Amino acid sequence: MQPLATSGAIKETLSVFDFDGTLTRHDSFIPFLRYAFGPRVFTRKLLRMTLPTLKCLRRKLTRDELKEVLITTFLTGVEEAWIRQKAEVFCQLKWGKLMRPQGLLSVSQEVASGATVTICSASPAMVLQPFAQRLGIKLIGTELESENGILTGRISGHNCRCIQKIERLEAEYGPLTAFHLRAWGDSRGDHELLAAANDAHWRYFHPAWARRKTPRIEPLSIR
Repeated sequence: MQPLATSGAIKETLSVFDFDGTLTRHDSFIPFLRYAFGPRVFTRKLLRMTLPTLKCLRRKLTRDELKEVLITTFLTGVEEAWIRQKAEVFCQLKWGKLMRPQGLLSVSQEVASGATVTICSASPAMVLQPFAQRLGIKLIGTELESENGILTGRISGHNCRCIQKIERLEAEYGPLTAFHLRAWGDSRGDHELLAAANDAHWRYFHPAWARRKTPRIEPLSIR
């Protein structure tokens, strides 16, 4: 006889880590662009971001729109294979200085516990793929549009931050209510994810002084 299912059945654990600022000491995408293009080209292209950045500061441009301008400025017409190759080398070169040791330990512990573990980040997935592979975990990130192996300079879908993190996770794993959700984040783009989590960790790997200001995160209904 098969045992009857009960509503109190133990749920599978889904452990979700933001990447930039959470598992890393700082942003990774801008340093990646500087490495990939070299200081001279990087500086020239970055100057084009001055006006859009000022518009963003004046709230005439959203953060998502500014991200799209950045991607258009740097990645239009660039070979996808070239970016992936540069990302592999960037991961090898910067791993030690970029990654937070306590974050790496926590990821390892979550994997060892049998949880499903994933990075969920606003950074381009193709840039973070080598990091996820080295950690041995899954990856959800902002997708870049490509045509015949050439990047168009546009985002495919939406920037993976705020509520988009929830939507991307549910597209991959199904309703998050089916899991015991553990989440780690450090910025406004993680608030919805942390609000949905059963165990939420805000700036968990940061120095004590950086954890003092805890954000007001309202419970999020994801049912």
